[in-house]
Amino acid sequence: MTRILDAAVLGAGIAGSSLAKALADKGWETLLLDRQSFPRHKVCGEFLSPEAQGTLQVLGLSESIKALGPSLIERIRLIFENGAEINIPLSSAAWGLSRYSLDAALHQAAQQAGAKLQTGTTVTAVKATDFGYSIETKQNGKFSSVEARTVIAAWGANKHAGLPGYKQHQTAKPSYMGVKSHFRGIAMEPVVELYFFRGGYLGLCPVEDGLVNASALLARDSFADAGKTILGIMKAAARRNSRLHEKLALGESVQGSQAAVAPVHLNHKPHAWDQLPLLGDAGAMIPPLCGDGMSMALRSAALCAPLADRYLNGSLTMADWQLAYIRAIKREFEGPLRWGSFLQWLFHMPTVSSWLPNAARIAPPLAQGLVRATRLKPFRM
Repeated sequence: MTRILDAAVLGAGIAGSSLAKALADKGWETLLLDRQSFPRHKVCGEFLSPEAQGTLQVLGLSESIKALGPSLIERIRLIFENGAEINIPLSSAAWGLSRYSLDAALHQAAQQAGAKLQTGTTVTAVKATDFGYSIETKQNGKFSSVEARTVIAAWGANKHAGLPGYKQHQTAKPSYMGVKSHFRGIAMEPVVELYFFRGGYLGLCPVEDGLVNASALLARDSFADAGKTILGIMKAAARRNSRLHEKLALGESVQGSQAAVAPVHLNHKPHAWDQLPLLGDAGAMIPPLCGDGMSMALRSAALCAPLADRYLNGSLTMADWQLAYIRAIKREFEGPLRWGSFLQWLFHMPTVSSWLPNAARIAPPLAQGLVRATRLKPFRM
């Protein structure tokens, strides 16, 4: 007789790994699957906001992540093409930590809790059955299947054909690409710097071991002639902001730390359920300039875990789980996504650099209020 697992989590990023750990903590037999091999670098701002740290505490992950030695970040600095800048203090210190280290720590925490991690495994299909789901996989050219009572989708923003809810993007909305690289030799204050220029923006965030993470969100049509290498694209972007060009020239890229992702489509509204519960970027991708993407991934796991636990122990129906999760995601994410979309639009206005810095200088609470509007509220169980 085929053994049926309690839960399969598809995607071993921040949201999926955190959820797998939470379910395993409750004693559920949990499988965590990812098509990629780890450890690996990912396109990410690598900024853990104070709100993210609070959710890590709720998930029982705070101490293990703090032990990785993240950089402390006290302020955000916005730097425009004309050299104008806005400095915004944070309510409490944020952390700068690479995804290379963070993902590895989350995988270890999930496995120590009892979850099984299987990487380098592509999920080719998920089919509903009488007992739950059948998940078809491919690893090293070999096909197999696994059975689970429930399946949770944490597969990121770009799901693949054959998976539930797959649709090709047919939209007039702008399409972006994300690129990242680590640099050494760039002196940084305890500050995240966001550089704006025609066609996008690039953030510099100090992370562990004295490195600096450079990550950019760029309009694909604006950088069509920038070449095909990640560093070449980043250099082309830096030439559009003289202060960024000067800063990056001081550093040396860390070999093997480059990553790219495309297309990137930003969300205006959260999408919590599409045949399966959706976690992290699978359900909502906030504009990276807001700096709360990792916080939203962690929060979605923290919201989903108790509902999945109740479903597995028989005290909640699938329909009630779906309703409760959709309500929770809407309550937590709708405001930050709406304000994030507004800021994404605002910072693409050609005239913003001429008036926003002056407005922020005259009324500092204005800039601080915009940051707060894109942040999640403190987590409550």
